[in-house]
Amino acid sequence: MNSRGQERTIAQEFRTHVWILGGLVALMWAVEFLDVFVFRLGLRSTLDIYGIIPRNPIGLRGILFAPFLHGNFFHLISNTLPFVTLGWLILLRETRDFIWVSIIAALTSGVGTWLIGSPGVHIGASGVIFGYLGYLLLRGYFERSGLSIAISLFVFALYGSLVWGVLPTRIGISWEGHLCGFIGGVLAARLLAKRS
Repeated sequence: MNSRGQERTIAQEFRTHVWILGGLVALMWAVEFLDVFVFRLGLRSTLDIYGIIPRNPIGLRGILFAPFLHGNFFHLISNTLPFVTLGWLILLRETRDFIWVSIIAALTSGVGTWLIGSPGVHIGASGVIFGYLGYLLLRGYFERSGLSIAISLFVFALYGSLVWGVLPTRIGISWEGHLCGFIGGVLAARLLAKRS
């Protein structure tokens, strides 16, 4: 392939990454705008009831909806940057890996939170973000390739302090979702490992 063809392929891949990540982030922001400006009743968000409600059959729907719901704009802003950064690091390897890691992290975070979560409604993309973190940190271990180890070390330097979020250190933070999402990311790293 000549350099022009290679540049076109890289540009196409970059556009795909922008569409995927940008589309997911735009959906999260659109849902929060609707929640705040269209569906809010007084001081209460009405869409948040579609989050995960532990051990309640109606709360199972939150496994699908919770990653797109946020408590407020500050919550959404704090999830947007790590979602894009860590998600893009996964996309750099393969779009298919991003899709599988996202699905595995969302399901393990959602089901785990439903099973062990504290009472209340659990919402936010942080379970998926912790899945991305677990995947990127452990991919180097499972693959044992120089590049994957370098990415794991880079992610640890950038976001390693987030790992403390899997512990019950703050009231009102779904550490259960973080922990289960992280476990899902480790599982995805194991399942998707490509040994050199």
